[in-house]
Amino acid sequence: MDDENKLTAWSVIKSALASLMGVQKRSNFERDFSSGNPWHFIAAGLIVTVLFILTLWLVVSMVLRGIPAG
Repeated sequence: MDDENKLTAWSVIKSALASLMGVQKRSNFERDFSSGNPWHFIAAGLIVTVLFILTLWLVVSMVLRGIPAG
């Protein structure tokens, strides 16, 4: 694996965020599947999903309680 395709923690997180939104460049998709460790993507996906759910829960609870968000 060359330095250009080396996966960092930030690139795994960016891939997890892109998959959450449903967008991903074809080149990143191919890079992830050819050189990535599946467990890194599973862990990042779980963390991103939990953070997303907690953020939604926080926003909804603030709206229901009438607390201004900003």
